[in-house]
Amino acid sequence: MQRSSRPRVFLDGYNLALDQGTGVATYARNLSFGMARLGFETGVLYGTRASPSRDALIREIAFFDERVGTAPQWLQAIRRGYRLIGSPGGETAARVPITGQVIATTFRDRLPHFDELWNAREVFQQAHAHFRVLGSRLPVRLRGPRPDLMHWTYPLPIRVPGTRNIYTMHDLVPLRLPYTTLDNKRRYWRMHRLLAREADHIVTVSEASKRDIVALLGVPEERITNTYQSVHIPAQFTAVPMEDVAAEVAGSFGLEAGRYWLFFGAIEPKKNVGRMIQAFLASGVDGPLVIVGKKAWKSETELRLLFDDHIRWMVQDGTSFRTRHKVILLDYAPFRLLVNLIRGARAVLFPSLYEGFGLPALEAMLLGTPVITANTASLPEVVGDAALTVDPYDISALVAAIQAVDRDGTLRARLAHDGPRRAALFSPERYAERLTALYAGLGIPVDAPAEPAEHLPLAAQ
Repeated sequence: MQRSSRPRVFLDGYNLALDQGTGVATYARNLSFGMARLGFETGVLYGTRASPSRDALIREIAFFDERVGTAPQWLQAIRRGYRLIGSPGGETAARVPITGQVIATTFRDRLPHFDELWNAREVFQQAHAHFRVLGSRLPVRLRGPRPDLMHWTYPLPIRVPGTRNIYTMHDLVPLRLPYTTLDNKRRYWRMHRLLAREADHIVTVSEASKRDIVALLGVPEERITNTYQSVHIPAQFTAVPMEDVAAEVAGSFGLEAGRYWLFFGAIEPKKNVGRMIQAFLASGVDGPLVIVGKKAWKSETELRLLFDDHIRWMVQDGTSFRTRHKVILLDYAPFRLLVNLIRGARAVLFPSLYEGFGLPALEAMLLGTPVITANTASLPEVVGDAALTVDPYDISALVAAIQAVDRDGTLRARLAHDGPRRAALFSPERYAERLTALYAGLGIPVDAPAEPAEHLPLAAQ
């Protein structure tokens, strides 16, 4: 393989392989586009289940669909055991050829920017198994020239030998709010301490997370860089006329633009959905609360009020009756529809207990929708004065904030005006400036930023 004259900077596809978007997947995707803006030759290392093949077409097919045939389970078990204890040199990744033979238009919006794609079979699961047994990072080698830098977008016990390995730690929620996650806390602590000692650099996404990393992991401040995140929604979604937005949300869900409230994100304890529902019901405001998000751990507890009779009532309409729901739960909305739901909402509620960054709040602000969020962790530094911030544990404060936004048109107008201006501080252009400082500090030459390619943030899907 011929060596490129451009710096070769790689990232991992650990979260990019997820079918549904997450905040970390959006971070990785936006980081790849930031690398492209800086002129890097960008590689992405995946860890799909697809077995390696000598045939280039099969490797390309297997990247998009792993159902190309598997070995018997007994043989897979032998291979896993050998890879764990019989292969001290670690794993080897193979390049995935993207030739266009496979029609991949379906995946266009989920793929990052890349010049090269690589895959090492189940390498991320193997790395965690390696760490559990041996307590060290799994080496992964690439066939060909090594990258100048490997940027792991998530804390993973894995490294590429012979180059610098840096790791993004988004937050330390399992240590700060251990009761809100399913992580094995002892193993999480050991792995993060290992990375804190051995990483060439630590990247994070807020000053709040940086303080946690310094305090809890003992990393010196000079070994941590806060780049924040980037927020960007393509113009073909933001430029849709409001009358079309109103027509789409009405036609899809029977919702009246400006009369409903919205939450989008995972339904889990950290997101504080239970208190949010309680506060919304107590506020007495008109219009339903629409919740768009996948049910995660303890979602039943967070949603228990949805099944109480007092949130449903029968409304007589002539001689017929119809059921109206005060809370509407949607597992998923396509990106265009989600953007329209955000734009048509009276306000977005995001009273999360703890966030490393808080991308959903910023996405709503970028679209000019008023936001009520929490005054904890990173959220105040991200939203500034362009959103209402309240104590997320104080249901009365949440009620008061909802009522204030509902009743005060001047307040809604101010938040709608200030939100996009605040979000501009986290534009792709500003993000590229922060990435420039990060990589230049690590000795990676950076060209003048170029125009970025259009891409979709999928944090909210």
